[in-house]
Amino acid sequence: MALMGFFQCLMLGFGLWFLTLWPLQYRTELRFKKQLIASESAESVGVFDVNGDQNLDIVSGSYWYEGPLFLNRHFIGQVERVGEYFDDFSTIPMDVDGDGKIDFITGGWFSKTLRWRKNPGNDQEWLLLDIASTGNIETIRAWDVDGDGFEEIVPNTPGNPLIYYTLKRDNKNKALAEFVKTRVIDKHGHGLGFGDINGDGRGDFIISEGWVEAPDDRNNKPWKLHPDFDLKDASIPVIVTDVNKDGLNDLIAGHGHSYGLYWYEQKREGKSVIFIKHPIDPYHSQFHTMEWEDLDHDGQMELITGKRYRAHNGKDPGGNDSPGLYYFKWNGESFTKHVISFGPFGLGKGTGIFFAVADLHKIGRKDIVVAGKDGLYVFFNEKP
Repeated sequence: MALMGFFQCLMLGFGLWFLTLWPLQYRTELRFKKQLIASESAESVGVFDVNGDQNLDIVSGSYWYEGPLFLNRHFIGQVERVGEYFDDFSTIPMDVDGDGKIDFITGGWFSKTLRWRKNPGNDQEWLLLDIASTGNIETIRAWDVDGDGFEEIVPNTPGNPLIYYTLKRDNKNKALAEFVKTRVIDKHGHGLGFGDINGDGRGDFIISEGWVEAPDDRNNKPWKLHPDFDLKDASIPVIVTDVNKDGLNDLIAGHGHSYGLYWYEQKREGKSVIFIKHPIDPYHSQFHTMEWEDLDHDGQMELITGKRYRAHNGKDPGGNDSPGLYYFKWNGESFTKHVISFGPFGLGKGTGIFFAVADLHKIGRKDIVVAGKDGLYVFFNEKP
């Protein structure tokens, strides 16, 4: 018995010594405090300073919620309702008219129109202004496509041309509330990403049918499709990043309307680019959107994603499964899953179609703000 006690103490001591050597990011899980903001069912949410008071506010659907407490809500304008959907599929902050107030870019599947909401700077209704007729908009993202330091607006419009929209500016870079469109390819499917695939310093587009190589003159020369994969009903966005730190950018993509979350390792065979598929989480469905952010402040990015609750009103594979929100951390060989929220409707929380990651209270920790048919919530990032 004495000998057994000795070995137990020895093993305990070894375990404590081992933990002191094991990197902190692998020893601790982040803690999140869940706060209900509103029982709304809009599926998109953005974060920016609406009223110029230096506090970040939450903008979702017909309302914005005043920071830092998010208790006071202000009317933006009515959003068209179609069945279970609000036809408002993105919330991208941008000062479109150069007046110093942050507006936002939106658009919808049913209106088939890319639009912006003008921030009035007071409690008046925000004007809804058209940018272009696009066809059905799945959702929208913003990337600096042409490398000039300003983001372009890129809607995912399945079955229609892939087009990006550049906000016109004067010679002092003041925005002029007009957009110029550039056609990339004649047709693309469900899914969209952006990043440098071939290492030439220019960002390429990822569509479900392959990657579209950027020419040296992105606004005037043709882009080239490389059909090196088929991502089917891919997420928006598809993340482009060097997951395994081998010098080649890989892809992270979920299935937006079926089961599975995967990363695609880029390999080179001579001049050929190939992608090897690896599972991250094949067991859950509707990974429709995701973000790539440093949540634990260790200098390494984490993948934040989850289930878009009732994406097709429960008709997708797994559509009525329990919603969940997760972050995944690369451990050097694969992704480790961490559950932020999971459970049946009313308990677990999904991601909606467009969500935000931001340090809401400017204290050095990024929080997660998620909308959806299961409500609008903040998950405050607390110390482990």
